[in-house]
Amino acid sequence: MGIARLALAALGALGLLVLIVLGTISLTGGFGPAPEAGSSPPPETKPLSASSGAPSSSETSSQVPTVLVECLQERCPTVFLKVTGGDVLFNREMTRGEQAQSSDDKVDVVLTDASAVRVHVNGSERPAGKAGERQEFTASRE
Repeated sequence: MGIARLALAALGALGLLVLIVLGTISLTGGFGPAPEAGSSPPPETKPLSASSGAPSSSETSSQVPTVLVECLQERCPTVFLKVTGGDVLFNREMTRGEQAQSSDDKVDVVLTDASAVRVHVNGSERPAGKAGERQEFTASRE
């Protein structure tokens, strides 16, 4: 009987802990706002853009990015962008129309399937790869 009581007490303490964590998350808005009844679906989001931060004073909004990758298929395998010798800017799968870009001087690019994406380097489109072809290259600002 002693073991059963200990197990029951431990289970009760665990349940209490779960309730406290869920309550804290819901109070801080971790679950996001609940949709209102009869509301329409959320509007489409703009394509994602990955860059190394705020543009410098010499950069303008009309400046062509060093590299721009756009997903052409429903789901594109992993796209990896990294500042050469620095931070990882983008490392994940993409969906149709989504974009990742960088205006850094040198960007290492790895495409898991080069046929699934359109790549522009300094505003010029790179030739499309073969289906399933993995490509690795470094894009340099001109």
